[in-house]
Amino acid sequence: MSSHAIGLPSKSVLATVISLITVLLAGLAVRTPLAAAFPLAASLLFLWVVADSMMLGMMARTEGLPSRRAVVAVLAAASITVSLGAPTAIRETLWSMPLLALAMTALVSAHIGCGALRMRRALKTPEKTTKERWFAALSSVLPPMLIRLAIAELTILHMALLRWGGPADVPAHARAFSYHKHLTPMCSALLVLSGIEIMVYHLLIGHWSRVGAIVLFVLSDVGFIYMIGIIKSFRYRPVLFTPDGVQLRTGLLIDRFIPFDSIAAVETGFSGERVRDPGTLNAALMAWPNIILRLNVPLEHRSILRKRAPTTSVAFRLDEPGPFLRLLHWRLGHPLR
Repeated sequence: MSSHAIGLPSKSVLATVISLITVLLAGLAVRTPLAAAFPLAASLLFLWVVADSMMLGMMARTEGLPSRRAVVAVLAAASITVSLGAPTAIRETLWSMPLLALAMTALVSAHIGCGALRMRRALKTPEKTTKERWFAALSSVLPPMLIRLAIAELTILHMALLRWGGPADVPAHARAFSYHKHLTPMCSALLVLSGIEIMVYHLLIGHWSRVGAIVLFVLSDVGFIYMIGIIKSFRYRPVLFTPDGVQLRTGLLIDRFIPFDSIAAVETGFSGERVRDPGTLNAALMAWPNIILRLNVPLEHRSILRKRAPTTSVAFRLDEPGPFLRLLHWRLGHPLR
């Protein structure tokens, strides 16, 4: 039985986690008294463990042999990690070896130099949008996963703190259909309850631990801001009816494009078993959906930890489903069910 069938993490995620844990344990090991007594051996061992674990993790995530560019990028990342993560004594020991210091500097310089050239080519690509060009350019130097995480963080912070009013994000030649009227009241109630809970926790924990209160303050307030951004995104990111398909969006949480050719049927009456089916993507969140699109071309759906079954149906709820259904019926040219 495969690891996906029993719900285990995928190979790439498992390799990343193991590599990260190995680097963290190596960082703790070079801070022991034994490492301080033998700084030369500890520094070389630390560099080897970090480079080896990161290289093995990259090879586990790559199909076939890795490219030379990927190898240089991993070795450069290992050099930076060791330089920044090692204690002062270990770092000074590493940099006291001229050949090793020169090799580490050359790897980082080669990675940055080649990345700068690729960034320049990516920024001059005319057929891509500005956002796509910058993503490709930054991915030439930094891991794409890190770039996606940074974009997601900046997007939700901008939504929560800077966007107050204004029209929804609707591109040209697309028609928007809202769904926020049934979600916003429930989420706003949860937001108020979360605010009350945060204040109570601050008052209680502050009596026992000032450090714990500060940590809780940071974590809870960040979560509170994220919740504000998600609630506001329900209005700013409606479902779109485009010339080529349906852009199914649920704020910043879900964004899937469904071509018209992949829609086999549209259903407005369905059972709870159909909504809870593993092959159904339920984008209605806390409300009961009023539309299900049955697909003849499954959508690949990958969770953070493991690969799930392909999506054969998508369920969602619109504030006014009538105009959307009539428009979709006209576009598909077959009766709705």
